[in-house]
Amino acid sequence: MMDEARLSARERRVLAEIEEQLNRDVSLARSLRTMRRVPGLHAPSLARARRRLRSLGVVALGVMTLALLVLAVGTGSPAFIWAFAAAWVLTLVAMLLLVVRWAKRRAAESRAGE
Repeated sequence: MMDEARLSARERRVLAEIEEQLNRDVSLARSLRTMRRVPGLHAPSLARARRRLRSLGVVALGVMTLALLVLAVGTGSPAFIWAFAAAWVLTLVAMLLLVVRWAKRRAAESRAGE
């Protein structure tokens, strides 16, 4: 729990002056009284966008790895085989990092819920 913050006399006076000025603004008071939160119109969080981008990156790596596998099997070319091997390792590492981040996030959410 956070400790209660103590304000100095000067800070309390400045805060009271700001509050008094805001209370004098009739249009602001009316706007604040009638303000409603519209459900479902929230801005997406930056963290969610990053997670989605990471997931899309892993999917793209997986598709590229699958394409390289098909090319390597079809042609038998050592270049495609090595490219597939490198892409496969990179895909596995990226997927492992994604799973570790997911597990950490789930653990933090379960601790926060307790």
